Amino acid sequence: MREDNAAATEMAAADNSVRHIHHHAHACWDSEETRHFYFFGVSALLFAASAAVTIVWCESMSAMGGMSMPGGWTMSMAWMRMPGQTWPGAAASFLGMWAVMMVAMMLPSLVPMLWRYRQAVGRTGETRLGRLTALVGAGYFFVWTVSGMAAFPLGVVLAAAEVHLPTLARAVPAAVGVVVLIAGFLQFTAWKARYLACCREAPGCGRTPPAAAGTAWRHGLRLGLHCIHCCFGLTAILLGLGVMNLRAMAVVTAAITVERLAPAGERVARAIGVVLVAAGLLLIVRAAGLG
Repeated sequence: MREDNAAATEMAAADNSVRHIHHHAHACWDSEETRHFYFFGVSALLFAASAAVTIVWCESMSAMGGMSMPGGWTMSMAWMRMPGQTWPGAAASFLGMWAVMMVAMMLPSLVPMLWRYRQAVGRTGETRLGRLTALVGAGYFFVWTVSGMAAFPLGVVLAAAEVHLPTLARAVPAAVGVVVLIAGFLQFTAWKARYLACCREAPGCGRTPPAAAGTAWRHGLRLGLHCIHCCFGLTAILLGLGVMNLRAMAVVTAAITVERLAPAGERVARAIGVVLVAAGLLLIVRAAGLG
């Protein structure tokens, strides 16, 4: 009788242990699913919001029209002041537009990098994954915002020169073709391959995953710098074709995303290079009046 009671007690204890393990595993699974949901849900909402604002902004700029220039092209209003607007106000407006546009363009290729970062840091036992991941993303887009601060005065100076120098304005279509051609050749260089590998690598160019606020911010800055180097040519094309050109924006975004996420990224980058070289030559021929 005592043996039966002891056996029953052991079986009950074993059953309780199994239930505890099952409950713990289920709770962990729910927690992991919740983290997945919040990360990708917030990323999707951020992309949708930034894309919507960018589209509205581009449409409003398009409705204003542009300035017809010698050479048969139209200058974007992005490089001009609106009536009654100061230059600091114009710069702030451009910078806000640029920052939102960069989120819409770069987030699709950044999300996988941020997810790999979360996984790498999570394996160290770090629990502040949301905060650290946000800091990495903030550092990344800070770099792109600074690039916009550099692009605006350069664009304003070039726009003013084109307005006052008709000969320079007539050369713009050919110059855009040259920019596209050079961007295509850059796709074949070791320089491009190196920075593309850095953007594709998890979590980033062989560095130890940062697990503190300061190092997470610096990690984001490094990712941003690698990204700017990697897609310098593609970004130059966007600026050349028109910073508020939705079709150019969509094509450049697709090219950046595919070469970052496709299994054979380097081969994809070279294929994009072939297309760009052909497009650049076509633009030059058209500008020369030979086509």
